[in-house]
Amino acid sequence: MIGKVYLVGGGPGDPGLLTLRGAELLGRADVVVYDRLANGVLLDRYLRPDAERIYAGKSSDHHTYPQEEINRLLVSHALEGKTVVRFHGGDPFVFGRGGEEAAALVAAGVPFEVVPGVTSAVAVPAYAGIPITHRGQNSSFAVVTGHEDPTKPESSLCWEQLATGVGTIVFLMGLTNLESIVRRLMEHGRPVDTPVAVIRWGTWTRQQTLTGTLRNIAAKVREAGFRPPAVIVVGGVVGMRETLRWWDNRPLFGKRVLVTRSREQAGSLSALLLEYGAEPVEVPVLEIAPPESYDPLDGAIGRLSGYDWVVFTSANGVKAFMGRLEALGLDVRALAGPRLAAIGPATAQELRGYHLKVDLVPPEYVAEEVVAALLSTGVAGRRVLLPRADLARDLLAVELEKAGALVDNVMAYRTVPAAGDLARLRERLSAGEIDVVTFTSSSTVRYLLAGLGDDGASLLTRPLVACIGPITAKTARELGLRVDVVAAEHTIPGLVEALAERVPRE
Repeated sequence: MIGKVYLVGGGPGDPGLLTLRGAELLGRADVVVYDRLANGVLLDRYLRPDAERIYAGKSSDHHTYPQEEINRLLVSHALEGKTVVRFHGGDPFVFGRGGEEAAALVAAGVPFEVVPGVTSAVAVPAYAGIPITHRGQNSSFAVVTGHEDPTKPESSLCWEQLATGVGTIVFLMGLTNLESIVRRLMEHGRPVDTPVAVIRWGTWTRQQTLTGTLRNIAAKVREAGFRPPAVIVVGGVVGMRETLRWWDNRPLFGKRVLVTRSREQAGSLSALLLEYGAEPVEVPVLEIAPPESYDPLDGAIGRLSGYDWVVFTSANGVKAFMGRLEALGLDVRALAGPRLAAIGPATAQELRGYHLKVDLVPPEYVAEEVVAALLSTGVAGRRVLLPRADLARDLLAVELEKAGALVDNVMAYRTVPAAGDLARLRERLSAGEIDVVTFTSSSTVRYLLAGLGDDGASLLTRPLVACIGPITAKTARELGLRVDVVAAEHTIPGLVEALAERVPRE
């Protein structure tokens, strides 16, 4: 049985610009043949673990595979009955080789489908704050290759009409020919003071934009050392950039931020960092594991009706506790008797996700404040259950017992070192490629330093070190780190906001 080939446009880089159909097909693919400009994050996010990845990237001076070999790969894998995704950056049919690939598939009798992608010709200027058309300024645009087929005897572009007959001109793959492009436009009647923008790595968090005029943009690009990939925009709309900038003027734009949380929890921090313009670098240093024995926790769950309070100090604790409740054949009705306390809003939100009412959240999200809030309710003689991590501080149990509470401090889960790529992280830290290191618990500090080795603290001297709260910061300082940022509100949004306030002053 013959398989099928899908020519999928992956968009210009920002993962959010992948189409729903493209995401669906990546999830079904047996083989993916992908380009240099196709964002690898999308492959990690959507591909099955057993899918075969074939890199077929091309740059101006190097082709991993000639186009004929790419065509052969698509045909041969499809003839083996596989579902093949040819994953293009941008759109397969906008100066991609999708048309040639489709023709090769037709010739071989292989069924195919084309899934258009968001083209960089439109998206990249938009991400630089440049509308390629604007009412009252221009009503036309042209998308032009800046890198014509070098085997053609002469250019197929009518430069005279292009220079004077189109409002906005967008050149793709034209950076290496920029001097020739601007010279021809000026020779054929485009005013020398026409605004020009050169946008490198558009829609990525590494986006850079240079603006100038036809007269001086080539010199500016040389001085800045710009290299491909880049999109060139010529026209009066370039002048709107300073007013309409929205992507590259966000508070953390372009900063590479290390996220050390467990893989299950990294997503919320990474998503917020992306909203602020940063590039999250996820290297989980810990994993959540079950306790070595469930006996203490199971015993406490069996006595739930006898507790006055159940106090949760993390969202992980809630998940572990509720998971064990279900494993024992119980549900939320088992929590009908005790009142519930949460150390902070994330923990409270996790409880609410199970449709549980949270009776107490302290004004500050640390154990000391949980103690103070509980003491104000009168805990002498009350039975309190603390389902917590193996490495949690003893302060909560100790202080409640001092006040006369009867405390059962049981392990609901353990934190263990994760098998992250710490060798690669060491390389990136040594090369100065990480701007900020975030810690969301004392455990993340300990496990990162242990994983980096004896010189771990020295590797963290260049980047900013940001901690979610004072307890985490205290641990970091005790282990030899300089702490630059401590969130005033000890939450993920508070941590990112504290970073946003600090980074512009650097």
